[in-house]
This record gives sequence, structure tokens and C-alpha cells, in this order.
Amino acid sequence: MSTEPHLPQSETRDRILDAAERLFMEHGFEGTSMRLITGAANANLAAVNYHFGSKDALIQAVFRRRMTALNEARLAALDRLEAEAGGEAVKPSRIVEAFFGTALELAADAEHGGNTFMRLLSRTYNEPNAFVRQFLAEEYAEVMDRFLGALFRALPGVPRDEIMWRFHYMMGAMSFAIAGIESVYATAGLPCTEEEPSRMRPRLMSFLLGGLRAPLPDFGAAATD
Repeated sequence: MSTEPHLPQSETRDRILDAAERLFMEHGFEGTSMRLITGAANANLAAVNYHFGSKDALIQAVFRRRMTALNEARLAALDRLEAEAGGEAVKPSRIVEAFFGTALELAADAEHGGNTFMRLLSRTYNEPNAFVRQFLAEEYAEVMDRFLGALFRALPGVPRDEIMWRFHYMMGAMSFAIAGIESVYATAGLPCTEEEPSRMRPRLMSFLLGGLRAPLPDFGAAATD
């Protein structure tokens, strides 16, 4: 039950999810207690248990609330691209745009919580938590299979393991860009003006495509240096 019993249960559930999402982003999973969540959500522990059952289930619900729609949008974008290609391989730049551009659109949504969620997701990539990482791997499985498969077709001359590594690095670059734009400017001693966040997407997409298209590494030369 909520501390405000006149409110619809769905509103109480959404308040708990909103509070948990923000607090997990700010303090991490281990640093966020259930008491902190219930206080921020103006709810009691009984309400959390009623709607979610446990902290682990609450974490899953926080991710599924937005990730399901994000992954569906990514797959729909790839479906359109493959239909337009008519059986030919989709251009790598369009595959990258469909995967990363969709996420950046969500990250740009500060009004409805998309930015908070993407910053939480970015933090999760950089903090070890076996339970969350396993959960995310399962949630991402279909999307990763589809997009990596599309890249394998688009780049037949690049070894598959190299594509997988580059995609991993691209994920890391996006995560850091979303989570740390203010720290980037602070480290460089530059002001972060109002228009700078809007410039992140074209800068990042150019960087990601450059990494994907970079020359293959010469491991033999590296071993003799």
C-alpha cells in the first residue's frame, strides 16, 4: 500500500520506478537502499513489496520500463533498413545510426526521464554487478544478434571478432559520452555551454563510424615493438 492510499496503484508504482531510477543513477545499486527509495517516492516498503516483491525485481522493472521500448525501436529501425535494402547488405553507417542514434534520442529526453535512464544504463556498463549484467545480457540478446549479424553482412572483409570488439568499444564510448559530458569539459577546463549537449550526437556518431571503419590492427607488429 502507498502512504497516499487515494492515489491509483499505477501512480504509486510509477513514483517508485521514477525514484529508483534516479537514485540508482546517482548512487548505484549497492548505494541505494530501499528506505532511500521509499522516502523519495513517498511510499512505504509494503508498497514496494506489493508492486515488485524485492529489490532485484525492482531493478529489473526499472530497466524493462524503458529498455523494452528502446530495443523495439532499434529492431523496427533495422527492419525498415533491411526492407529498403531489398536483400542487399545495409550500409554500416545506417546500422550504427539505427542502434546508437535511437539510444541518443532517448538520452536527449530530459522531460520524461529518458536522460536519467540512459545515464543509469551508462553507469551500469562501468560498475561491476553480476546480477544486473546477466539481466542486461539477456535483455539485449535478440538486439545484439540482429545488429551484429547486419554488420557481419555489411563488412564481409572484417573478421567477426574484430567487429564484436569494435562494437564493444562503441558501446563504451556512447556510455561515457552520455554519463560524463560535464566532466569532459571540466577536465579540459572548458565551459559547457547550453548548445554543447546538442552537439554531442553528431560528434559521437562521427567518432563511432571512424572507429568502425578504422584499419585493421597489425598484431604481429605490436608484438615486435
